[in-house]
Amino acid sequence: MILADRVLFIDAEAIVVDKPAGLPVDAPRDGSLSLVNHLDALRFGFERHPLAVHRLDRDTSGCLLLARNPRAHKRFAAAFEAGTVKKVYLAVLDGVPAEQGGRIDLPLTKISSREGGWRMKVEKLGKSAVTNWEVAGIANGRALVRFTPETGRTHQLRVHAASGIGIPIVGDPVYGTAGEPMLLHATSLTIPRDNHPAIEAMAPLPPHFAEAGFRDG
Repeated sequence: MILADRVLFIDAEAIVVDKPAGLPVDAPRDGSLSLVNHLDALRFGFERHPLAVHRLDRDTSGCLLLARNPRAHKRFAAAFEAGTVKKVYLAVLDGVPAEQGGRIDLPLTKISSREGGWRMKVEKLGKSAVTNWEVAGIANGRALVRFTPETGRTHQLRVHAASGIGIPIVGDPVYGTAGEPMLLHATSLTIPRDNHPAIEAMAPLPPHFAEAGFRDG
């Protein structure tokens, strides 16, 4: 897999790549390949390596923003923090919700144990986490759901699917049932900019969504 062949957007400030499922953004402790191993090929003539502005889980595919210089990184990070970045995700749920859509407002906090490792859980005193969702299709007893998060907490969509909608994302090994590829995809990303046109990128659904009965269009 050559990540430089999966560029969705590029200019002097930014690169958006279509990250494949299975590739972690940060270098894992086990020494396996990550985004870090691809940064040299993503310089495209610049001296600096680009830097990831946000994170996608290892098994989440789709739009990932990289900044091509420190100033741009600082501005983009501030845009994420301010909530001005529009992110749209598609996920396949392991069932069909009773409702066609809604708004989930469930604060999240991180917990950990020696036996189970760490995970996120709904906690009244946790950090604010808000997700809008709507059913985009149904096939084989499962629903394709479009998520538009207002916040960007760790594992937010995965927990909100399982605890807010009541149906986990297919293949989620932590909040659902392992054994299948996790079907969560960052399908579009829009970042406004003051002195340049907005960054806009769309990532097509990966093949494992088609295997579940869902295709683009």
